[in-house]
Amino acid sequence: MTQKRATPSIKRRRVGAQLRRWREEMGMPSGDAARAMGWRQDRFSRVERGYYRVTRDEVLDLCAKLGVDDPEGVAEVARVAGEPAGTGWWAAYAPKVSEAYLDFVELEAEAETIRIQHPKVVPGLVQSPGYVREMHSSARSNDPESLIAIRLARQEVLSRAKFHGLIPESALHAQFASGPGLMRDQIRKLLDASEMPNVTLQIVPLTAHPAYGSNGAMTILTFRNPWTPVASVDNPMGGSHTYDPEQVAYLEAEFDNIASAALPVDKSRDLLNEYLEGLHK
Repeated sequence: MTQKRATPSIKRRRVGAQLRRWREEMGMPSGDAARAMGWRQDRFSRVERGYYRVTRDEVLDLCAKLGVDDPEGVAEVARVAGEPAGTGWWAAYAPKVSEAYLDFVELEAEAETIRIQHPKVVPGLVQSPGYVREMHSSARSNDPESLIAIRLARQEVLSRAKFHGLIPESALHAQFASGPGLMRDQIRKLLDASEMPNVTLQIVPLTAHPAYGSNGAMTILTFRNPWTPVASVDNPMGGSHTYDPEQVAYLEAEFDNIASAALPVDKSRDLLNEYLEGLHK
């Protein structure tokens, strides 16, 4: 049985938000749109806020009444609206993790491009199984095994999405109680990932200015038309994500700034190989 959420699902919120954007772009008041659909005003408002499910056919009907001239975008929103709730692989973990985390996992799974920068550790999507387990061994969770399973399952997205990861060189200096074998496996994982045509990995060298990455870890997701990009920022006080175009643009510029200070892809691979050789000595 699907666990009842305290907040609307990310799918409903995205569908509702996109319908609202289109309505506002077409200059139609919400009351007029509600009457055109034969709905009460409160129902229409709840649809736009993601609190009321809208069907695939209703999306198509509303977009036709609004006069939206974006067949590809309309078809995409209708597709998502028509998907049953709780059908992704992540749904099985709903009782064990926060709604906010589950929402992010769902967004990540739908992304076409993923850009991640972390100031201290290897980004999760390119962590080896041993590194994942080590990262969660001290996590404040009643069920660390579920967190480990989710982290590893999330890596499947690299089979199709474009990925750009910025990795701090300091993360390659990590030492674990289990010995150097863990970091050897992790560096091999990075080298293997860097061979994938859709993956770009850059090392941010120790010589980079300390201000780079000082705002915390960031993830920027972009999607197929018509969905807007999403940016997520993690810091010691917790994480948050935003759809606001100005905030997303700011974080995109910040990511590009850090990437410009990182080693080129080929030099990053050379450095990874140097570290791997050093761990074999």
